[in-house]
Amino acid sequence: MPLVQLKGLSGYLSLEQKQELIRKVTDAIVSVEGEGLRPVTWVIVEDVPSGQWGVGGSPVTTEGLKKMAAQGK
Repeated sequence: MPLVQLKGLSGYLSLEQKQELIRKVTDAIVSVEGEGLRPVTWVIVEDVPSGQWGVGGSPVTTEGLKKMAAQGK
């Protein structure tokens, strides 16, 4: 029974985006492990409060992540 846990900053992704991630990650898993495992493939999306996630010793905030994403557009 595959289990995938995705963690991200709270307030960054909408509910619709999280649901899309669940569908697409499930599709990726069953493309490798077989369609028969779709009913038992678990995908959990967990929110981490803004500022309680760190990269390179520095806290990351939802606002900072949104700014970073906007720069890539």
